[in-house]
Amino acid sequence: MVNWLKRVLGSEWEIAPAGGLTGDAYLATKGNQRLFLKRNSSPFLAVLSAEGIVPKLIWTKRMENGDVITAQEWLEGRELKPVEMQHLRVADLLRKIHQSSELLHMLMRLGKKPITSDESYAIIKERLQRTNLHHTHGQVDIALQYLEKLLPITRKRKLVVCHGDLNHNNLLLTEEGHLYLIDWDSALIADPVVDYGMILNWYIPQENWNEWLRQYGIATDYHLFGRMHWYLLLDSLHYLCWHKERDEDAKFVDRLNELDVLNNQIGKLM
Repeated sequence: MVNWLKRVLGSEWEIAPAGGLTGDAYLATKGNQRLFLKRNSSPFLAVLSAEGIVPKLIWTKRMENGDVITAQEWLEGRELKPVEMQHLRVADLLRKIHQSSELLHMLMRLGKKPITSDESYAIIKERLQRTNLHHTHGQVDIALQYLEKLLPITRKRKLVVCHGDLNHNNLLLTEEGHLYLIDWDSALIADPVVDYGMILNWYIPQENWNEWLRQYGIATDYHLFGRMHWYLLLDSLHYLCWHKERDEDAKFVDRLNELDVLNNQIGKLM
């Protein structure tokens, strides 16, 4: 890969891995010029760049084997600290994404289909049956009961483009003060509570939820928090299955403990 990139860019460019789980990201440097290169980014990157949500897309090139390389401007900056997720500018950026018709139309043109809560419930129920977790762990059975009880309030919601992996590592604050949301590999069309529920649950003290949600642009009610916990339960069950299927016992236990906490929260809510 490095040799191919050198052929494309020129031998005067220095190419180095840029980290990441996939190993498909690189930093290209020539003098004061720097580019962030990635293999097989989604075509969705172009409209994200045009909307100012990710750093500017410079060019796209297709490799001989059919893989696609994208080059974005490299910006000096850092990921947000967990405490900074409380900042209201995060709510502003998320509102911009969720309200963007351009993002929604592009993602649908790329073949992404909306995911309804009924479909998600059927998928996780079948997966839990396949792994037999609903018979061997009481927390899982309780969670499934809550999913079924709360399912009606999740229906008939406006579905939007969601990032799907909203943690502080994916928010880039540049030295110039621009905030970008990066790593869109998990993008989906779903209830926006999929995104801001993660932020509220992981980063925002409960006494500040109302203020953060007002900045985002919605009022709180029982149905909102019910939907939020429904999707948090769904996400927790998904990762529970993931770790079980891979025999990752320590992570599996961590997810069971997380499930206990969510079940207790929903019990109080109901």
